[in-house]
Amino acid sequence: MHVDEHLEELERLADTAGAQVIGKTIQRIDAPTPNFYLGQGKVESLKEEMAAAGATLLLFDESLSPVQGVKLEKSLGVRVMDRTEVILDIFATRARSHEAKLQVELAQLEYLLPRLTRMWSHLSRIRGGIGLRGPGETQLETDRRAIRRKISTLRKRLKDVAEHRANQRQGRRDMPTAALVGYTNAGKSSLLKALSGHDVFIEDRLFATVDTLAREVDVGEGYRYRLTDTVGFIRKLPHHLVASFRATLEEAEDADLLLHVIDASHAGWEKQLDVVETETTSVSPKRVIHVFNKADLLPDPQAFLEMVRERYPHAILTSATAHGAQRTAHVEDLRRALRTSAQALRPIAEIRVPVTNGKLLATLHRDAEILHQEQTNGVVTLRARIEARLLGRLRQEGVEVVLG
Repeated sequence: MHVDEHLEELERLADTAGAQVIGKTIQRIDAPTPNFYLGQGKVESLKEEMAAAGATLLLFDESLSPVQGVKLEKSLGVRVMDRTEVILDIFATRARSHEAKLQVELAQLEYLLPRLTRMWSHLSRIRGGIGLRGPGETQLETDRRAIRRKISTLRKRLKDVAEHRANQRQGRRDMPTAALVGYTNAGKSSLLKALSGHDVFIEDRLFATVDTLAREVDVGEGYRYRLTDTVGFIRKLPHHLVASFRATLEEAEDADLLLHVIDASHAGWEKQLDVVETETTSVSPKRVIHVFNKADLLPDPQAFLEMVRERYPHAILTSATAHGAQRTAHVEDLRRALRTSAQALRPIAEIRVPVTNGKLLATLHRDAEILHQEQTNGVVTLRARIEARLLGRLRQEGVEVVLG
């Protein structure tokens, strides 16, 4: 991305947070200065420009140290926020689930701790506005020890929630799963809505949703998928928010398939794609389908698809922003790919088990989808949709299995 694209993304973050951008500026420096990040001359000119424009808030696309934040605010006489603080504020206003709220509160407190003096001075004279929501309004302890104790408690509660979520996932292996991952505002929620038909919150803003959401999707021929919409990634992801993406990475790790959604209409889609791949490097290798969304905004969709398939042979072009029948048509290729994947992951097989092998029968009833069952001459014959890995295990154990 170029500088203009960086600032455009920051402007979109500001819009999501509720700020109105009235100007932007850049300075090219060899290295940030320890006191102001910017040069002294730039700070003085900024002060004049902001006073003339009536600006009350200054946003930085880079992270500021506590010292830089304090000195900039004293010199400029306005509120100063860096990129991390803006993103934290967005998460505070967008979190809906209990876990997401815990994660955001933890991230805000970790960000707040080294900046305690400056942040509490804001709270003493200002109420409301971006950067002052979430725990800032309710957290009365100004003592660092109390905040550290709160952080410790939140981490323990999040660990308990994560263990509960892992247990839930273990109990829902009745159908294949896919995780929608991608850069923020790539259209993951729109795709989930188009595929499932369920009402899903959609907004053309960065981080419109910051909670994971799962929906069952009928992909045809009797096959179904559980699709999970995850939190969108972004460049320079604040390390304070890594915990907020733990659920996303866990869903991706546990899924049978990753659907990497890319905004094909964005000029910097390759950079965005690289950001997501970098952030998901911890996820074990598995099949990934690259879904290039917003095809309706491309001048020549077919030429674009031919170009990206040179690098991603199984890439799919979709348009979840279309309407009605057009929307259905523009996700049909994705539905077909999911169906093919489901057939490979959970083929239909006929399995013959001695009626005396109660343990194996119980395993099949728990982990496979039984379509038909009958018993003849001491042998139970089951027709089931079964995971390929379980099928392989049965064959290794000498169980009679016939596909089809």
